Amino acid sequence: MDKEIADLKDSVISLLEKTASPKELEKLAVDILGRKGKLTEKLHQLGSLPDNEKKKAGPLLNQAKEELQNLFDQRRQDIQTAEINKKLQEDFLDLTVPVNEKLGTLHPITQIQREVEDIFKRMGFMVLDGPEVETEYANFDSVNIPHDHPARDMQDTFWTQEGNIPRTHTSSMQVKGMKRYGVPIRAIVPGRVFRNEATDARHECIFYQVEGYMVDKDISIANLIGVMKSLLRELFGREVEVRLRPGYFPFVEPGFELDFKCLLCNGKGCNVCKGTGWVEVLPCGMVHPNVLREADIDPDKYSGFAFGGGLDRLVMMRYIVKDIRYFYNGDLRFLKQF
Repeated sequence: MDKEIADLKDSVISLLEKTASPKELEKLAVDILGRKGKLTEKLHQLGSLPDNEKKKAGPLLNQAKEELQNLFDQRRQDIQTAEINKKLQEDFLDLTVPVNEKLGTLHPITQIQREVEDIFKRMGFMVLDGPEVETEYANFDSVNIPHDHPARDMQDTFWTQEGNIPRTHTSSMQVKGMKRYGVPIRAIVPGRVFRNEATDARHECIFYQVEGYMVDKDISIANLIGVMKSLLRELFGREVEVRLRPGYFPFVEPGFELDFKCLLCNGKGCNVCKGTGWVEVLPCGMVHPNVLREADIDPDKYSGFAFGGGLDRLVMMRYIVKDIRYFYNGDLRFLKQF
């Protein structure tokens, strides 16, 4: 029995050295240490041996089982380590090696949005974010556009089956912001909005807007003009000629259309400004008393202004882009310019 045990150990050691995969190792372990394995069979043979041989062979077999189990464990660990090292070698990525592939850039609208946010932050405004799918109340009723109001005809377009609406403007955050943070407040709300527009060089059914408002005591139209001119001057790096025209928007009173002289044609007239020399960019006005009341603010004590402009048109003026549809057609030749 002594020689048989020694020969078995030598045989197993030799086989382990040739085993290179976990599957092969487990098969060998079953052949040697399994219920019907070679070492297990010898343990079962102990009962047929004389007592004097049984006392000698028993400890030898137990010792051999323990040694073989340790050898299998060690070989299992060696195989796992070898596989890990092989994978690390094959998948190694040297991050210090320069690459020649061209990296992507931020979309021009995203670039302008971040600049606008930075400009307003320097003027003390906070940047708010809101959901792109709003309730009917938040999108319309809270900003003084009740169900039977004719102003809904321009925006009352897309609806979900649950009765919600992809926001048609970021003005839906006016009352929410005032209720959450109280007054005085200065805030802008940039983001994507959705409308059923007939697309042309100036209009898309999906575009980006920035809503802004300031509510405090003794706020006037002069504050509105000052903030708007500061925004345009910072954005375009020069003084921009602006004008105010009377305009109707349910959530402001009085309301204005803030235009600036077209930078594409320098006021001479083109397809973007529709030959007028002016581009409507920031509809604005004084916050309507009904909106202040909806936010639980006393309009006799507080006043404010609000505006909402298209970020897309600011980008068009900044980079001399003549068609808004270029921003959304996914043409890399266009986007790589920015």
